[in-house]
Amino acid sequence: MKLKTKLTLFNTLSKLVIVTLFILLLPALIRNINQNFTDNKLRKQKTKVLQLIKAAGIKDYVYAAYSPLKEEYYSLDEDSLNEHLDTIINEKRKIEGDTIEYRILSYNFAVSKKNYLLEIGKSVDTIGETSTPLQNIAFEVLVGMILLTILADQVYSNYVLKPLDLIIKTKLIALKFPNLGSYQKVKTSTSDFEYLDISIHKMIKTIESTFQKEREFISNASHELMTPISILQSKIENMFEREDIGDDFKARLLEMQKILNRLKSITKTLLLISQIENEQFLKEDKISLTALLGEVYDEISIRLQDKNISYEAILPEEWVLLNVNKFLLFNLFFNLINNAIKYNHENGEIKIVASRENNIFMVRIIDTGIGISAEDLPLIFNRFKKFRQSLQQDSFGLGLPIVKSIAAFHKIKIEVASEKDKGSTFKLIFPAEMIQID
Repeated sequence: MKLKTKLTLFNTLSKLVIVTLFILLLPALIRNINQNFTDNKLRKQKTKVLQLIKAAGIKDYVYAAYSPLKEEYYSLDEDSLNEHLDTIINEKRKIEGDTIEYRILSYNFAVSKKNYLLEIGKSVDTIGETSTPLQNIAFEVLVGMILLTILADQVYSNYVLKPLDLIIKTKLIALKFPNLGSYQKVKTSTSDFEYLDISIHKMIKTIESTFQKEREFISNASHELMTPISILQSKIENMFEREDIGDDFKARLLEMQKILNRLKSITKTLLLISQIENEQFLKEDKISLTALLGEVYDEISIRLQDKNISYEAILPEEWVLLNVNKFLLFNLFFNLINNAIKYNHENGEIKIVASRENNIFMVRIIDTGIGISAEDLPLIFNRFKKFRQSLQQDSFGLGLPIVKSIAAFHKIKIEVASEKDKGSTFKLIFPAEMIQID
């Protein structure tokens, strides 16, 4: 999950929690607000009544009045209590046979040496009438504000995290490793992203420098080793022509020659990998897939016969590979099919199948060989990595690394599926622009 998605999700969930708490507390809040409003209104009415009594005096008789719907009432009566009273409480009153609960302000006072009790009441039912509309309005306002803040969070998160997206896309995904190009600073006002950008650049420069040194060393070492190897081979061949050497000495010379051939093969392979990675090959060839694999078959047909392995190629005649290097692609298919023979059983099978799904062009190389274990599968393209089955073969551990380098050079994706003792499938996924259908 992306960082900005996580941030938006967190903000949304936190706001939902706030909304839930607000909804749970809203009835009590509205009830409290209504009650405080009613209490303040009752006190204002009490003040107004007292001002009228002070100005006009008070009658000798008791006075009580109710609104037509009995929602409010006013009462003034003589008070027999001597203690001071100034309260607002809920009480039930029976009026004309109806029992109604009121919010009642009770206040006693003295006028002309007589004590009077003033009561002003408001029906509790009428107080609660505004609760539901107020709750609805408050909820709608809250939901609107929450939606606006979520939208604002999303916009702001996109704005703040945009430099991070640029760093990932331009400094990591878009670069062709290990040729990383020149450094371009990502514009951002966030110091953390600036530090990340610079740190990634320094790290990549270090990696690029290390890989460059490694490639230069492999290239130089391969060139330098070829000369002494060739000289030693020539000297050994000349020694074979001498008549004064015995059979034992000839056997030792043959062993030396075999070792030199292996060393020469390794050196050539390393030089080829170095040239591929340094992009010293051109991609200007155009060749039919059927013709290319036909040439590979001609080269390996004897090996198939030696192990009595059946070979089947299901290839569309109209597929043509464009802008490729024929020599390198020949080596790619040769190494894969040669491995399929080398690690196959007697009387085994090899099948080459080309197919197209939507606009994806694939070639699968399927064998019924000894397979690759799950723990070894992620390591098969590592240089000089030899597995238990390879130790029984004349292998240097460089065949699949060459395949990987050639595939990367042509932007071909490789997927491998294998099951121990049942066989392997190498799937090559070609770029759509590389395939022309005639």
